Amino acid sequence: MAYLSNPVTELRRHLWTLALLLCAAAAPLSAQAQLLWQEGVHYETVVPAVPTTTPGKIEVTEVFSYGCPFCYQAQAIVAQLKASLPAYAQMTYVHASFNPAEAWPMFQRAYLTAQSLGIAEANHQALFDAIWKTGQLPIINPATQQLVAVMPTLADVAHFYAQHSKVKEADFLKLAQSPQIDAAVQHSDELVKAYRISGTPSFVINGKYRTGKGLRSWDELIQMVNYLVALEQGRSGG
Repeated sequence: MAYLSNPVTELRRHLWTLALLLCAAAAPLSAQAQLLWQEGVHYETVVPAVPTTTPGKIEVTEVFSYGCPFCYQAQAIVAQLKASLPAYAQMTYVHASFNPAEAWPMFQRAYLTAQSLGIAEANHQALFDAIWKTGQLPIINPATQQLVAVMPTLADVAHFYAQHSKVKEADFLKLAQSPQIDAAVQHSDELVKAYRISGTPSFVINGKYRTGKGLRSWDELIQMVNYLVALEQGRSGG
């Protein structure tokens, strides 16, 4: 038998929705946003808040992995989000490592090495494409849609960066295995843990809020992130 909802309950639900819409229409813009974007639904509060590293800017941090297909699919959206941010906001990136089966720790170390060398941003999309489009660094067999038998190695990624920049493979690998990158890896893992991230891509606003599961579209994500950015700027007195 098909489930039929209680008509009285449905009427109450519709009346409550109508009341919210009427309140939103009558409220100032900031109050409308507060009604639209709800804590615990569209975003979660990070407790305790995580200190940011970009003085004078509201940080919007994408937690991602090169080994994450959803992160690859979201690249155009991330670009739109970055372009939509006001001048007082800064986009930053943290590479997660919590999925070793898909070489996330290796890609994290490679990303942090490239970041240290100043070549990460310029090759960001190209590395995603090498994994998910061109097959230069595949982790999925396109014929079977299963994980490849042999995952790309740090040496493979060093070769990729050598092809796309002036950095030598040997120099890349030496830095990748250095105490400097060991510390950067530890810091990235600590950030992901402090943000309480369980999936990627996720977004953290100023170390205080992370995106929630109630967002229904990428457009909503962009709108809500900008709302939280403006909220943080207002609190900082900007």
